[in-house]
Amino acid sequence: MFDPAATPNLLVGLGAPDDAAVYRLNDDQAVIFTTDFFTPIVDDPYQYGAIAAANALSDVYAMGGKPLLALNIAALPPNLPIGMMTAIMHGMAETVRAAGAVIAGGHTIQDKEPKVGLAVVGLTHPDKLLTKTGARPGDVLALTKPLGTGCITTAAKNDKAEAAHIEEAIGWMMRLNRAAAEAACAVGAHGATDITGFGFLGHAVEMANLSSVTLHVRFDNIPLMSGARHYADLWTFPGGSASNKNAFEEAVRFAPDLTAEEQMLLFDAQTSGGLLIAVPADKVEAFSAEMAAHGEPWWEIGTVGPREDVGVVVTR
Repeated sequence: MFDPAATPNLLVGLGAPDDAAVYRLNDDQAVIFTTDFFTPIVDDPYQYGAIAAANALSDVYAMGGKPLLALNIAALPPNLPIGMMTAIMHGMAETVRAAGAVIAGGHTIQDKEPKVGLAVVGLTHPDKLLTKTGARPGDVLALTKPLGTGCITTAAKNDKAEAAHIEEAIGWMMRLNRAAAEAACAVGAHGATDITGFGFLGHAVEMANLSSVTLHVRFDNIPLMSGARHYADLWTFPGGSASNKNAFEEAVRFAPDLTAEEQMLLFDAQTSGGLLIAVPADKVEAFSAEMAAHGEPWWEIGTVGPREDVGVVVTR
């Protein structure tokens, strides 16, 4: 059984699961360690590698850290053309380089279905660590990428998606959360998490439960990618979205005027989504200025309140 008292330098681990593990090296440094990998979500091999890398790096950013180095994780079919393998690795390498980190090695096995990702090591100051436990009543909720990757990529797999919508979703998935993490740390944000496989509401519920608060979210303030509403109406959601709804819906209270499709968009499993950040109310202007300085968008989607009978309340 895990005993936190036996490992006092393990700041984040199994005791309070978060986006990555964190181990304190000294008073000024803590190492962040995470891993993530998945099967192809797009057709282009370079974009697949870039998205896989951005998704793995995001866990370090969600903890308020700076990526240092990464190891490739790859399971590839033996008959996959060498050009496709090279393109995947190229996409991963260039994304890691854009994060200011380096790929130092990795491990590859053979498998019938491709799977790629990274194990990533990052650094942060122990006092600037962002976790899911830090949200406080009065905080403002900031979201740094729109939702929609799950239903759009599922529509694409079924040949129901418009090329422009796919292109937009790929652009967001390849986008690093670097600037958002830097802005959050610069203004002293209280907590953060990244929006990935558990969908917006899954990760929001985790933050609410671990922080012992209730998040009040305004649906109309939540950004959606172009086409997301249309594909939601077609119910082109991946299987993970239904699993998210089953796992987290009891912790959510919806306004009665929200449709089933709108609710499902909030459960939709995301890939390489944005950060959900709890920003102190008196730091919102400073956070906005930091994001603008980096040319990065963000959306104010709600507030944090005292704990109620559910973790998240969604209103119109």
